[in-house]
Amino acid sequence: MSLRINPRAKALKVPGTRQFSNQLVNYPDAINLTIGQPDFPTPQSVKEAGIHAINNNLTGYSHNAGILNLRESINTFFSDKYGFSYDPINEIIVTNGASEAIDSVFRTILEEGDEVILPAPIYTGYVPVIEFCGAKVVYLDTTETNFQPSAEKLAELITDKTKAVLFNYPSNPTGVVLTKETMDQLVEVLVNKDIYVITDEIYSENTFSGDHLSFASYQQIREKLFYIHGLSKSHSMTGWRIGFLMGPAETMQHVLKVHLYNAICANLPAQYAALEAVTNAKGTPEEMNVEYIKRRDFVYKRLVEIGLPVEKPNGAFYIFPSIVAFGLNSFDFATKLLKEGGVAVVPGSAFTQYGEGYIRISYAYGMPVLVEGMDRLEKFVQNLK
Repeated sequence: MSLRINPRAKALKVPGTRQFSNQLVNYPDAINLTIGQPDFPTPQSVKEAGIHAINNNLTGYSHNAGILNLRESINTFFSDKYGFSYDPINEIIVTNGASEAIDSVFRTILEEGDEVILPAPIYTGYVPVIEFCGAKVVYLDTTETNFQPSAEKLAELITDKTKAVLFNYPSNPTGVVLTKETMDQLVEVLVNKDIYVITDEIYSENTFSGDHLSFASYQQIREKLFYIHGLSKSHSMTGWRIGFLMGPAETMQHVLKVHLYNAICANLPAQYAALEAVTNAKGTPEEMNVEYIKRRDFVYKRLVEIGLPVEKPNGAFYIFPSIVAFGLNSFDFATKLLKEGGVAVVPGSAFTQYGEGYIRISYAYGMPVLVEGMDRLEKFVQNLK
C-alpha cells in the first residue's frame, strides 16, 4: 500500500502503565495495583451539577477558554489556597483534562530540534508528545538525590537548544514532594535562563503533610511559566476530562488557538460540574487524603517488612520500591509477578530508563485490595529468594 502514516505516529507505543493493566483480562483473579485512578466516587454535589446542566440544555459550546465563571472560580481557588493569581479573561484555559493542556502547550512552544529537560523517572505521557513535535528529551537523573532534582545538574543540562523544563510534583511515579530548598535552588537557576518552565501539579491537593509549594508562587519566573492542573485526582473526576492551564497572557493567546483547533472547548456539562468542585466541594481532597495516608502507611510498612527498599512518599498515591536485589529487570519482574504472583504493578522502566530497577505500586485502591496485594507480593518475593 502506497499511502503513508506519519512515522512519528507509527513510533508511538502503548505506555507501560496500560500495557500491564490491559493484560488483566487474561488474569481475572489478579490484584490490580497499576492505575492511578481514585476509587472514590465523584462527589454527589458535583455529579448533580453535571446532571443539572444536561437537564437544562447546557450542552452546547462554551467560550473556547471555558465558561468565565469557572475560570474566575479557578483563580479564586488557587489564590485563596496557594496565594498566586491569574487573570480569568486571558490567562486561564479550561482543557479536556490536564493531558490536553500538556499537548497544547508543547505544540505551541516546540519547534524541530528543541530540547526539553525532564527530571526522571517521570510520568509516561510527556515524552511521546515532545517527540511528536520534533523535539528531543533530555533527562535529569534524580535517582541519586532521593528523587529530588539537583539544581546543579539542571544547570549543566541547559544548552542553547533548551526550550523548556518540565516539573511534575508531587511526582508520578515516586510520590516525592519537592522541598522548598530544592525549589528555591531550581528557580535560582531558571530565573536568568531564556526557557519556558512547565509545572504539572495535578497532585498538589494530594499532599499529605505540610503545605504544597507551587512553582507558580515564584513571581520571578511567572512570565515564562505554564501551570497545569485539573480535577481528575483531587475530585475523582478522571472520566469528566477537566483540566486547567494557566500562563502569561502574551503566550496564552497562542495556546488558546492550538486548543480551539484541537477541541473547540471543554465538555460543557463537565465545566458546570467543575464549577461545583472548585467552589462548594473544595474539601473533597482532604477527605480522600485521610484514607490515602492510611493506605500509604500500610503499603510502606509492608514493603519494608518484605525487604523492598523504598522512599516513603508524601504525595500523590504511588510508591516506588526497588527490586534491584532480585537480579531481574523491572519488566521481567512485573511480568513474573503478574503471571506467578497474581499482582499487577507497573515496571519502573515505563517511566524512562531511570526508573529501571523499580516498580510502581498504586495505592488508589481500597484496603482489602491492598492487603491481598501485599500478601501476594510477600509470598512471591519469598519464592524468588
